Amino acid sequence: MDDIHVFLAHAILLEFEAARRYEDLKATMGTAGNKEAEAFFGKMAEFSRLHLKDAMRRGGFRDLPTLAPEECQWPEGVSPEQAAWAGVDGFIDVATAYRLALDGEERSQLFYAAIASSTPDPEVRRMAREFAKEESEHVAELERIMARLAA
Repeated sequence: MDDIHVFLAHAILLEFEAARRYEDLKATMGTAGNKEAEAFFGKMAEFSRLHLKDAMRRGGFRDLPTLAPEECQWPEGVSPEQAAWAGVDGFIDVATAYRLALDGEERSQLFYAAIASSTPDPEVRRMAREFAKEESEHVAELERIMARLAA
């Protein structure tokens, strides 16, 4: 990926999908009565919306971008966040919810890291590294939570 606007369009769509999925998890955990998980997923949804707004600002987007099929560069044909969320429903337990979130964050981190290591464009490389670092922080936080739950 060697165009900053194409990169940012991917980032925006990824964060949009992440925010939607985190809102789904927040609602499900709220219904299940798990206030701690509900609050965590609400916080993650807000982070995703902040990242989305930042990427839109950086790219000068006023509306959510669309990607033409020839521009779409998702590793598995869909956003890394979308690929991880197949199991969200009203019967999901808290451990599975955190595992799904971790999977999405790991996929997103790998997506950005792959771009950072392969792009010839220095601006895309710098921004992809920055975004990969943010995703790795989310991965670390989820791993801490899961370790605490397992203990």
